[in-house]
Amino acid sequence: MDNQAEVREFLTSRRANITPGQAGLPSGSRRRVPGLRRSEVAALADVSVEYYAKLERGNLAGVSPAVLEAVARALQLDDAERAHLLNLAHAADGSDALTRPRRRTAQWKAHRSLQWVLDAVTAGPAFVRNGRMDLLAVNELARAFYADVYASAGNQANLARFQFLDPASRRFYPDWEQAADVAVAILRTEAGRSPHDKGLHDLVGELSTRSDAFRTRWGAHNVRHHGTGTKRFHHHTVGDLTLAYEGLEMAAAPGLTLTIYTAEPGSASEEGLRLLASWAATQNTASPAEQRAD
Repeated sequence: MDNQAEVREFLTSRRANITPGQAGLPSGSRRRVPGLRRSEVAALADVSVEYYAKLERGNLAGVSPAVLEAVARALQLDDAERAHLLNLAHAADGSDALTRPRRRTAQWKAHRSLQWVLDAVTAGPAFVRNGRMDLLAVNELARAFYADVYASAGNQANLARFQFLDPASRRFYPDWEQAADVAVAILRTEAGRSPHDKGLHDLVGELSTRSDAFRTRWGAHNVRHHGTGTKRFHHHTVGDLTLAYEGLEMAAAPGLTLTIYTAEPGSASEEGLRLLASWAATQNTASPAEQRAD
């Protein structure tokens, strides 16, 4: 991806999101834009207007960590946005090459001990995904949970393709708009972390071409850390589910995340997961013809 364009659009979008009032500045009556002016960001970051304008044109190569932190404070970036700015700066000066994961010559496959760990989780869906949102390894309950994703070969076991290109996602995610925002923010974060990932480039290009909803969100340059929270789902077999999730970065495989969904003990969603496990067991014991007819 074009690093200078990424930097320019990210900084411009963050500046537009901060009102003078939020920055402790007078709004004035002649303001043409709702966000801050370049000169105001420069003053808040204690750099010259010319220097900040250079940064916002996309020139982050060689910028010191102190200046990046000052800009982050001026723009009131959250932790995910700060990390994204640093990733963009590392890509600009080439230092990301020192920490960039080695290119894999073959498709990643879960080590058998990792699959044992996933299979040991029996009360909720557990799976491993990468930053492109490919489902790489799953337990039995996760495969049943994401039955709609696996039902279409066109999804390629990718949650972002399912989100934006498969009509079934509108049923699966009752809060579809929010889920779409999260999906794009995850991909944006990965783009900053892995700017040379061809698979990610191809996915973003495909979704931008085929989905207006994706293209609009991609242009917003929102990023986020997606570690914990609660989501609502509607599974075609067991109905509504409200599940908590925890996402764990995998030390043995940088860039991959192990996610586990679980339900509140004693809740209807916990009973729903039990029913889903029973349904999954039925699917596994059915003949191929029976599964196709389901």
